Amino acid sequence: MTEASIPVTSIGTTGVSRFAGILSSLRRSPAGFIGFVVVLLLVLVSAIGPFFAPDIAPNVKEILLPAGSPGHLLGTDNEGKDVLAQMIGGGRTVIFVGFFAAAISTAIAIVLGSLAAYLGGWVDSAVVTVADVFLTVPPIILLAVLGAFFKLDSPILLALLVGVLSWPVLTRAVRAQVLSLKEREFVEAARLLDLGTARVVFVEILPNMASFILMNFMIGVTNAIYQLVGFYLLGLAPLSGANWGIMLNRAWIAGAIFNDASLAWILSPIVAIILLLLGLVMMTRSLEEILNPRLRDR
Repeated sequence: MTEASIPVTSIGTTGVSRFAGILSSLRRSPAGFIGFVVVLLLVLVSAIGPFFAPDIAPNVKEILLPAGSPGHLLGTDNEGKDVLAQMIGGGRTVIFVGFFAAAISTAIAIVLGSLAAYLGGWVDSAVVTVADVFLTVPPIILLAVLGAFFKLDSPILLALLVGVLSWPVLTRAVRAQVLSLKEREFVEAARLLDLGTARVVFVEILPNMASFILMNFMIGVTNAIYQLVGFYLLGLAPLSGANWGIMLNRAWIAGAIFNDASLAWILSPIVAIILLLLGLVMMTRSLEEILNPRLRDR
């Protein structure tokens, strides 16, 4: 065996063992593993399914067909469009906006909250004041006002708005955690070594908050999805295309809840959203065990 082959073998073994450890941790929590499978299936169906689903085209001869009709497993809507085809393609925007908005709000909260706690002084006062101002107005109200003045027809723009307006709660939570951690011995040692503010905060302190940040990221995903669906349900975003929020808006306006033949039209997106959010909450339990050694060693 040559010397060059030794590090390659060790790296490969480490990668395989780490992946096996993650799978093992997922299996230890049946509820968490089920949640992981549910979320993974919904993501795969939303990402790949539209390439195989039939075209969503109106058909006046097949308006409001009930679930189980020939060729229409979930029936059709008031324009004769297949509900199942809309369900398959309708998850892309909801899932994308949920994760992207949560990533934006989490990143903002981590940077502002940690720096405010670590630096203190006027930086801390400014961050806390701005966060308090944002907390006084519900995000859905600000989104409604912005929706009245701007054409919010881009999922990226919606994700940016939801993310930018959703950071204050997590910022205060991160600030409280960093205030506690910055008094620990390892942080004092890093200060004495003059490693710099960025190194101390983002390399020494934040990794110790990984499970806490992950849980709040998942909460951010669920909140972003709630806000997006509510945004579409209230008609505050252009109702073009097809996603679960738009389906709910159209079904509600058309009175689908009062028509037995079209119950699948309004219930399908509701069930899909519930399954996605429930899967995310359940999956968080397993991911927390992976990142928290005290839970992993039980």
